[in-house]
Amino acid sequence: MLRLTSTATVALLATLTALGPLATDMYLPAMPSMAEALSTGPDEIQLTLSLYMAGFALAQLFCGPISDRFGRRPVMIAGFALFLFASLLCMLASNIETLLVGRFLQAFGGATGPVLARAAVRDIFGPIEASRVLSYMASTMALAPALAPVIGAGLLLFFGWQAIFTLLALYAVAMLLLLVFAMPEPLPIERRQSIQPSVILANFRMLLTQRTFIGYTLTNATGFAGLFAFLSGSSFVLIDFMGLTPFEYGIGFMLIVAGFFVGSLVSGRYSHRLGRDRLLQYATLMCALAGTTMAGLAFAGVYTAWAVIGPHILFLVGFGILMPQSMAGALAPNPQCAGSASSLFGFLQMTVAALIGALVGQFHDGTSHAMALTIGLAGVLSMVSFWSLARPASRQAEARPSLAK
Repeated sequence: MLRLTSTATVALLATLTALGPLATDMYLPAMPSMAEALSTGPDEIQLTLSLYMAGFALAQLFCGPISDRFGRRPVMIAGFALFLFASLLCMLASNIETLLVGRFLQAFGGATGPVLARAAVRDIFGPIEASRVLSYMASTMALAPALAPVIGAGLLLFFGWQAIFTLLALYAVAMLLLLVFAMPEPLPIERRQSIQPSVILANFRMLLTQRTFIGYTLTNATGFAGLFAFLSGSSFVLIDFMGLTPFEYGIGFMLIVAGFFVGSLVSGRYSHRLGRDRLLQYATLMCALAGTTMAGLAFAGVYTAWAVIGPHILFLVGFGILMPQSMAGALAPNPQCAGSASSLFGFLQMTVAALIGALVGQFHDGTSHAMALTIGLAGVLSMVSFWSLARPASRQAEARPSLAK
């Protein structure tokens, strides 16, 4: 077994967290081909992404509280086993209905990786150091979404879209082996909580009335909605509308994820020097400017790949800073129920993203308008959430010790 505070343990937690972006990003270049192969339309194929997010959100309400009672490791083992089964179901799907069921089950199993890896970081490193560790984890796991579309495009070209789900199944097998033979349990027995519904609901009620938790969570969720809007609509905009090949799309996606990588490195490097709220101030402004720029270019009739990719690189730099800082801000005041806090955080993140991101499929008109407008709206809402909720709550919390004196 690895030591809890070792670099290897942090790397393992990052690879567990990477399952989320792998399961969403790897099949993006294949979505138009999958629609044709399964004799369905773009709206139903986009539904596989929305349904994945919905299942991911729902699963988080259960896996976090259960892990507060039984520990992080056994719940992750069960989740990755379910993900393995669901990936095989997707691989064998011959119609859209089977694929939708498989994607929902994939989400239900895959949610345990990101949710419980976040909670494990809070268990091991505490409220201050968790911001830095989450930032470096984010920069490491940025390799997953950077490489996933390129790998997916290659598998599509040489083996067909089913090979993408075969590779996801193999990834799940590797993670199961690491969990069983290498991952230590991060949650001490003395900090385990009851699994009684009344206790779980009391924790959720406390978190939903905690302005700090809600403020940082909505700052993250609305920013994530901009990323989800791009995931939902970019293959149809860049491949179908603008004429990129799946491989060119994968290269563009790598450049966008490089922005996230840069942002997460900045977040880790300057976490102690500038502080959480100063970084979030810059990050939310960056997301708002990038999103509104993309929307402005789209409605001005600038239909080139760089009018989409360029602004979204900047958006992802901002989100790379925003994600670990807002995540740590939401979890910091709640060490006694880190699993429940991580669950509710993830549920709200995915729910808000799915609702806002659904606008892309609902109003897609064959151009970049719907996607660009949604990303612009998400950036603005993230900035508003930080300034109106997260920042005032953080200042109140900072003022309490001095008032007590």
